[in-house]
Amino acid sequence: MTLPLAGIRVLDLSRHLAGPFAAMTLGDFGAEVIKIEAPGRGDDTRGFPPYWEGISCYYLSANRNKRSITLDLGSPEGQAVAHRLLADADILIENFRPGTMERWGLGYEDLRQRYPRLLYCAISAVGSDGPDRDRAGVDLLMQAYGGLMSLTGEEGRPPVRVGTSVVDLTAGANAVQGILLGLFVRERTGAGQRIESSLLEGQVSWLTYHAVSYFASGE
Repeated sequence: MTLPLAGIRVLDLSRHLAGPFAAMTLGDFGAEVIKIEAPGRGDDTRGFPPYWEGISCYYLSANRNKRSITLDLGSPEGQAVAHRLLADADILIENFRPGTMERWGLGYEDLRQRYPRLLYCAISAVGSDGPDRDRAGVDLLMQAYGGLMSLTGEEGRPPVRVGTSVVDLTAGANAVQGILLGLFVRERTGAGQRIESSLLEGQVSWLTYHAVSYFASGE
């Protein structure tokens, strides 16, 4: 059986969990995924124990169905290779701090004219605008900042972190949803677009009835 995303090429410039999970999911659906890693160390999660046959279990969990190369995206040579890959790419996924891709000449506004069909997916801590746009964010921090930890644990005791990285995984799943919608729109219009997912927004969306109850009751 032909998988639904067969023939779609993804450039995965992301690290850690949210972005790699999104790219891996697209690979599970049949897309060709090329992971671009930093020279020397690769994705930081390659150094996260425990290891299975010398490879980080964390890294393995979010990077199946991918091919990998190393590129120094801060160098002209690395950027030239990135453009060669972009010429045949349908989707780019990145989760650098806002402004990093622009500094390398690889931001959405830099690419949209040259690659009008490209779907550019940016994953960040809190989004690309607003007073906290430059804030770094990881799953644990956003579980606390976004309110999830206040709902987890036992009454009268401190808040508790959820045992798995639900904030990262939600942001990754939201990115996949946005990308699939972007592909649907591109089929009708021929045009790509910028897609955004953030750790905070995904986590706040999970407050659902807790948030509505607070707004209604003040408790």
